[in-house]
Amino acid sequence: MSSVTRIRSATGGARGGRIALLGTGVVGSAVVARYRQLVERGVPLPPFAWLSNSRAQVANDGSLDEAIARAHAAPRQSGAVPPWAEGEALARGDIVIDATASDTVADWHAEWLQRGIHVVTANKLGNGGDLARAQAIVDAQREGARYGDSATVGAGLPALRLIRELVAGGDRIHAVEGVLSGSLAWLLSRFDDTRPFSDLVREARDAGYAEPDPRQDLSGEDVRRKLLILARAAGLPLEARDIRVSSLVPDALRDAAPDAVDAQLNTLDKPLRERFVTAYRSDARLCFVGRFDAERGASVGLRALPLSHPLASGHGTENRAAIFSDRYPDRPLVIQGPGAGAQVTAAALLDDVLRIDASAR
Repeated sequence: MSSVTRIRSATGGARGGRIALLGTGVVGSAVVARYRQLVERGVPLPPFAWLSNSRAQVANDGSLDEAIARAHAAPRQSGAVPPWAEGEALARGDIVIDATASDTVADWHAEWLQRGIHVVTANKLGNGGDLARAQAIVDAQREGARYGDSATVGAGLPALRLIRELVAGGDRIHAVEGVLSGSLAWLLSRFDDTRPFSDLVREARDAGYAEPDPRQDLSGEDVRRKLLILARAAGLPLEARDIRVSSLVPDALRDAAPDAVDAQLNTLDKPLRERFVTAYRSDARLCFVGRFDAERGASVGLRALPLSHPLASGHGTENRAAIFSDRYPDRPLVIQGPGAGAQVTAAALLDDVLRIDASAR
């Protein structure tokens, strides 16, 4: 057992706050690995108290690796109360890292904040779900707890933080548009009509760039949630229904049973090829774009952008966001960088932990 995993036990650390991790999958495991690296470099992080998934809550009694193994090996719970919901599990000053995509967990964010428990999240269903929930999260922060959601949009790119800082400084946001899905960015940057689009979808799924059920990416719902988060940060109280979404998923693929999805992926090929050829002939590039405009509404969908467009030159999983405001009315402020991957998401989560911990000293 390494010295690193021993020195940050549930009772260690110089300050009272502790870290509690919810979600032990790909992102949660990357958080633990990143935490270990930072501690090895001498970065002063709060102690790692416990971690939990839908099956169990496991204390860090000396080895994070062993704690994850025990959480993964635990039998599934049949009760309605999640294992992390016990009142004594969290205390004022603790920091919850939500590395899940759970609506149930997101519904606890405001309550934790009201109890003085900080929340750091990659879960978009807090600020990117129901408007009443998002407002409750804002209101709950008046009790003094902090909410770190940098990882919800762009895997930690500073677009969300910059929008909030611009608004706080008196700027007025006119519009934001962006390539906000690393999965769709990767697919469309690779799609050149030399291979069927469905082949690229399978490759992205197998490589972990897309969800096991790629319809979750292709539907545009993930981008809608991210756009909601950005719009609300800019002061527009949008509901999900206010954003028009043009899904890439044909009806046959949408209605397919989970075990029939792969066989229906070929239904993507003809419409995507037609869109590609039309764009190519116009010297344009296909990008899946989310946009909100204070005057013209909000939309998500596939667009053919001229090659000179600030969103059209990304590569791989790169995200790009263009911010138009009183300060940037004609030439937008453009933010770009890696927008997908467990490692960059984990780094964004722990960056928020460090900011919260530093402010609490």
